[in-house]
Amino acid sequence: MTDRTSPGRACLHELAAQRRLPAHQPMDQMTLEWIPDNRPVNFDAAPSFPRPGLLLVPARSWFTTPRQADSNHGIRHNARVSVLAALLAQEYGLEDDDVAAVCAAGAVHDCRRRDDRTDAGHGRHAASWFLHHTDTVTGAMSRPVAPAALHRAAEAIAVHDVPYDDFTAQQERAYQAAPHLVDILKAADCLDRYRLPLQRWWPDLTRLRTPIPDWLPPAAFALVVRSEQAALDGATHHHALTTARQSLARGQ
Repeated sequence: MTDRTSPGRACLHELAAQRRLPAHQPMDQMTLEWIPDNRPVNFDAAPSFPRPGLLLVPARSWFTTPRQADSNHGIRHNARVSVLAALLAQEYGLEDDDVAAVCAAGAVHDCRRRDDRTDAGHGRHAASWFLHHTDTVTGAMSRPVAPAALHRAAEAIAVHDVPYDDFTAQQERAYQAAPHLVDILKAADCLDRYRLPLQRWWPDLTRLRTPIPDWLPPAAFALVVRSEQAALDGATHHHALTTARQSLARGQ
């Protein structure tokens, strides 16, 4: 569910400025208008993806509650992270199984959140859910994925919400065994922060360990605006995401 913002009701941007954000934060029209009004000045006005990229729109049933599925870390956020992760994986020449695995990781990385606040440990909970539902997720992708790649994806999901400097010894060993999926998932998650209602929460690429191609931040920004506007206009999650991705793949 998205919110047109009823008269007299504060939008997410105003609530964030006042430090009064609620536990669940669906997008509203006033905040969505504020986002493109503050587009970074160096962004291409007509961004595009060099290739369509894999997209996995998670099912509502994968989330802890229907309300969370419709919120700021819900279906559309996870779907956008899936396609951004796949695009990065393809950009850097990962094998097909790893491209599919990191796409799946993006689609489920926040599915066990209880709300839109910090919710420490939600990555670990999502990784556990993923390992118990890999057949469901790969079935939604309509393709098999090698078990080893799915295990690497679960490791990435488990630490996507943990800063690199805070890794435990066990997490660091798992990271060193397969750093690429962790780095790509963290980068894709970061690039979808343009949906957040304060500019200081938008992507800080200096925190990432994988290079980001110049075309990707403007395209990620446009993906947020186009998919969120489609949802506010009444499109389903799936239609909002697929049409936004298609418009960028065509460079429109």
